[in-house]
Amino acid sequence: MFSTVISGAVKGIMPYLMQVEVDTSDGIPMFNMVGFMSSDVREAAERVKVALKNAGYPLPPMRITVNLSPADIRKSGIAVDLPVAVGILSAVGEIQADALEDTIVIGELGLNGEVKAVSGILPMVTHAYSCGFKTCILPADNAREGAVVQGMKVIGVSSLSEVVAYLKTDKEERNSLIMPTLVDVDALFKNAECRDDYLKGMDFAEINGQSAVKRAVEIATAGYHHILLIGPPGSGKSMVAKRIPSIMPPLSRDEALEVSSIYSVAGMLKKGETLITRRPFMSPHHSITESALAGGGLYPHPGVISLSHRGVMFLDEMAEFKRNTLNLLRQPLEDREVHIARSGGNFSYPADLLLVGAMNPCPCGYYPDLNKCKCSESEIRKYLGRISGPILDRIDISIEAAKVDVSELSHGTSCNETSAEIRKRVMRTVEIQRKRFVSEGIRFNSEMSPKQIQKYCKLGIKEQRLMEQIFNTMDLSARAYHKVLRVARTIADLECSENIEARHLTEAACYRMMDSKYFSKRVSERSVS
Repeated sequence: MFSTVISGAVKGIMPYLMQVEVDTSDGIPMFNMVGFMSSDVREAAERVKVALKNAGYPLPPMRITVNLSPADIRKSGIAVDLPVAVGILSAVGEIQADALEDTIVIGELGLNGEVKAVSGILPMVTHAYSCGFKTCILPADNAREGAVVQGMKVIGVSSLSEVVAYLKTDKEERNSLIMPTLVDVDALFKNAECRDDYLKGMDFAEINGQSAVKRAVEIATAGYHHILLIGPPGSGKSMVAKRIPSIMPPLSRDEALEVSSIYSVAGMLKKGETLITRRPFMSPHHSITESALAGGGLYPHPGVISLSHRGVMFLDEMAEFKRNTLNLLRQPLEDREVHIARSGGNFSYPADLLLVGAMNPCPCGYYPDLNKCKCSESEIRKYLGRISGPILDRIDISIEAAKVDVSELSHGTSCNETSAEIRKRVMRTVEIQRKRFVSEGIRFNSEMSPKQIQKYCKLGIKEQRLMEQIFNTMDLSARAYHKVLRVARTIADLECSENIEARHLTEAACYRMMDSKYFSKRVSERSVS
């Protein structure tokens, strides 16, 4: 007898439908699985045999052949237990084939017949629904995650016996046997807009002083510009960075599905969590490996870069990261994607993130204050040299977080702007960009191509002369030149100015001056001092 069951799987983070073909026949008893799979997937054969026996469906001596299609995709790190078990039961006549019409089956089996949760449910169910499937049988622990896909009937099961009971029931009675899990997506987003619990302890109102840093962060957030904060220890760099999500616009539904799909594949959705509705904030330790940052591994998985998609990746003590690790960011920051080539294939992960870096200007942290700094020139050169020129060139805004004066620390926080107030300006600016780029395929000023910069960053005669002077005086690269214009466009949008004016260009250029102060002339300045 022959049967076919449709299941889901992921390659990297891209979902695809997998056809599980099962053939049972007389002959020497054996259980053979084919279809370009790794050894861990082949182990499903032993689990399925024992699970069927313990669930009350012992297999008679027979020859069983299972094929996983398509054969050109290597199957590794995926769960095929439940669809294989259902396929065998269908092949031996325990389940009618028509019961599996327009249905996909996903799940892992325990030896006692228990159906266990798996990763990647959300993208698999989303893809299955787009391919015309109406019903999905999956683990009960994943039911709410799968039910986020509106229109898909999700059947959450806890054991193999429940699956058989559901499929053996008449079509008209199935809905009353196991009710589909429903998720109110509207309520999820409505609750996400009530951000008071998130802002508690994470409000810009708690930061005294550092008005220039807060201004730079507001510009970076509004235009999605990468930013680097440089200053001595205790100046509030990390405090500011950790509050950036509180002024970012909320995730749209499409963005929430993207982010949630990545976290689903990575197995990082919390138990009971159905959809991520707040922007991610990832802060990896400086000892992170290249694979953990970019993704990949034995079974390809998203790295921290992709887990920061549509959110913030904060690199605290940025100069403590290995130079090679930081250089991995060069391509993702430019293309907004991570491309990885492995023996198992080529993988692409999304990487549309806001990079926020924070660092000290030297190993002790107090350069160029020579009264406190005891570092040698070679130590400073080596320390700052970990941030390569190409990485600096990809950072739009650099700002110095100077030591906070005691007079600023002593006054209360009541006069400080709250995150809610800043967020209103940011969201207004984001809306201006949305309307401007509605037909361009981009969302933020930081994404503009040179051609789009020429179209949307037109300068008057006075501004053109100023920009030429800035370019020659600061010895900017072509990339840095375009970044100044992008930042100036965001500053103008924050002020609701249709045209980029001289003051906008001047402020944008100031955010490039830290490069020359700390990175280009660090040794000569110290020598002159």
